[in-house]
Amino acid sequence: MLIISQVFPPDPAAVGQHFLDAAREISSRGYAVRVFTSARGYADPTIKYPPRETIDGVEVIRLPFSSLGKKTLLHRVAGQLIFLAQAIVRGVFTPRLVCLLVSTSPPMCSIAALVIRVFRWVPIKYWVMDINPDQVVAMGKVKENSLSVKLFDWLNRRILGAARDVVVLDRFMAERIENKRAIGDKIRIIPPWPLEGELADVPRDENPFVKEHNLDGKFVVMYSGNHALTSPVDTLVEAALRLRDHPTLHFMFIGAGYGKDVVDKAIADHRPPNMVSLPYQPLDQIKYSLSAAADVHVVSLVAESVGITHPCKVYGAMALGRPILYLGPSPSHISEILDQENIGWQVAHGDVDKTARLLEQMASQPLAELAAMGKTARERIEHEFSKARLCGDFCDVVERGI
Repeated sequence: MLIISQVFPPDPAAVGQHFLDAAREISSRGYAVRVFTSARGYADPTIKYPPRETIDGVEVIRLPFSSLGKKTLLHRVAGQLIFLAQAIVRGVFTPRLVCLLVSTSPPMCSIAALVIRVFRWVPIKYWVMDINPDQVVAMGKVKENSLSVKLFDWLNRRILGAARDVVVLDRFMAERIENKRAIGDKIRIIPPWPLEGELADVPRDENPFVKEHNLDGKFVVMYSGNHALTSPVDTLVEAALRLRDHPTLHFMFIGAGYGKDVVDKAIADHRPPNMVSLPYQPLDQIKYSLSAAADVHVVSLVAESVGITHPCKVYGAMALGRPILYLGPSPSHISEILDQENIGWQVAHGDVDKTARLLEQMASQPLAELAAMGKTARERIEHEFSKARLCGDFCDVVERGI
């Protein structure tokens, strides 16, 4: 089984973590699993990883010069093309190949799958984690009628037709994929599971992250993950600035991305005592920042990205038993979860007044009520979105027909 993904652990990107979970499960079912990935960090190309290693029986081969960082779109595309060229050559000559598993990371990974399939004629399993060129069009980066968009959509139709199975993350994404090409019973909706191996509910008085950042006695609101244009935090930043003199509210922004500039500029310009900006935390430290350090987790999505991207960070927060503050539109996958259970609050982007009021309400809400919301969220994970269930379902699809 060959997996092609530009990101893979120890890189902290969530896509790689999900691939590792799936690779472990596939390996446990008796397949030899090989992964082609980048030898450098996706967000920070100065970070180097071992060229080869075996992780829980999964053979990982890291290709050189396969990430030039995310500084500009050109850097990202050039790194992707170098990665894909190497993956194609190595994939064609991979012995005993029975199946290809690729995703939309990088967005053009389908090219590698289609070329390898010409020479090896093995089934392709396609994991749609986001949709391009829809994403760059929605963000106003390119025009919908441009040649590059038309070529990318042609490529999308080719991989959707060639893949034996297509896995998408929610019903909105499924509808968008069907509009590109009707693929009938090949499509499966399987949400991304929480990364349970990196999560732990560490008591606050035992949490080094709490001590390091002086969070004792604070009500911590956290946004952790990719600060993308599709998941802006402007509204939260403005609300935090208004509440800078609140005695307990504290805001932590952890991660990287284009949208992180808004956070860093606000901190540089205003020096608010209640805001902290941190880079991605090492995988072995994530449990400390995500769990006891946060009272409420923030999930963000712009209306234009419904069905294009899927903010999977919601599942980690729910698995930890934390309420959700959702900044985004309705209907969406996240709004449907919140409508079904009392596990959080929803605010439209740009409504700073309501956001600030809700934050003050959260900070003064009895701890028992917040704990009850968190308990409901955790139970929803156990019953519907657990790693054991969803990863198992996903690997059933991968294994089908091989």
